[in-house]
Amino acid sequence: MISEQAAREVLDQIKDSGSDTSVIELGWVDKIRVNQSRIVLRLNLPSFASSQRDRLAKEIRDSLKNLQGVEEVQIEVGNPSSEAEIGQAGHGQVAPLQSIPGVRKVIAVSSGKGGVGKSTVAVNIACALAQQGLKVGLLDADIYGPNIPIMLGVSDRTPEVINSGSDQQIIPIETCGIGMVSMGLLIEEHQPVIWRGPMLNGIIRQFLYQVAWGDKDVLIVDLPPGTGDAQLSLAQAVPMAGVIIVTTPQKVSLQDARRGLAMFRQMNVRVIGVVENMSVFIPPDRPDFSYELFGSGGGEQLSKENSVPLLAQIPMELNTKEIDTESLPIVNSFSASLSAKVFNKLAEDILGIVDDNC
Repeated sequence: MISEQAAREVLDQIKDSGSDTSVIELGWVDKIRVNQSRIVLRLNLPSFASSQRDRLAKEIRDSLKNLQGVEEVQIEVGNPSSEAEIGQAGHGQVAPLQSIPGVRKVIAVSSGKGGVGKSTVAVNIACALAQQGLKVGLLDADIYGPNIPIMLGVSDRTPEVINSGSDQQIIPIETCGIGMVSMGLLIEEHQPVIWRGPMLNGIIRQFLYQVAWGDKDVLIVDLPPGTGDAQLSLAQAVPMAGVIIVTTPQKVSLQDARRGLAMFRQMNVRVIGVVENMSVFIPPDRPDFSYELFGSGGGEQLSKENSVPLLAQIPMELNTKEIDTESLPIVNSFSASLSAKVFNKLAEDILGIVDDNC
């Protein structure tokens, strides 16, 4: 006679292609019922895994039919509740977070709105950490606006892909002492990314778990602006050391940053602190003068309201010399500038805070 336990043991061998975790452990299969020669079950997939529905259903059906005495497998497709979509597995248990092999710490860089220099902050933090002797990875998770390849001067390069299918591995592009992966390396220069949430979630999980990150002390993740699918996918997938919130002194930026900070706290992700970008403008001909072009005090206000550190106030400076080669982050190309010094101190402080609390 067919037993439910035998069915569960078979289903435990069927894996999510992103995390390599079984559908049983993830809670994506429940309500398993055995009725003589028929097995009935429910398949509950969160939005980020909906692209796997057909594959999983086929594997479930084919695997269960290999059990002696099974003649029919009936799969019901469940509709996860809003609670499940935010951070629960299909049967109400919290979905387990899956670490990235070889990666010790994951730090996200986020902002409430676009145009505040979030990607610039992420790139310079990553390069500054690499200059301090750490093994650093950089994941450009800003799928709709992948600008990091341009910032690192590698937009003309294509990452190598080894193996195929669920064993596929992307080899990061090595530059400035870091390993980097971005959607910008996988599409044409002017090609738009027109994706709904499930596809976006799928590629982020692929960048987390199907990239050959190797041995890394830190993985910096540059998130898209806002409080959407990318942020949810990352928080649900991988344990994070924390998130850095980037804002400018402007009131509009500050208001959006509040929402982003509140979202991460609601999802139990530690907020490392606030970075205020574009704090002041320093003219190249008068380095002793500074001008508050976008107001003042926004970063400090946000940090005090939420009892988190104001990690840095980064000035705007005009480059005073030309670079004949590719464009490079300011910590690499203008290491003597005030901005570069602030970024290096910021990287040290972030690492100190994370090390003290991990």
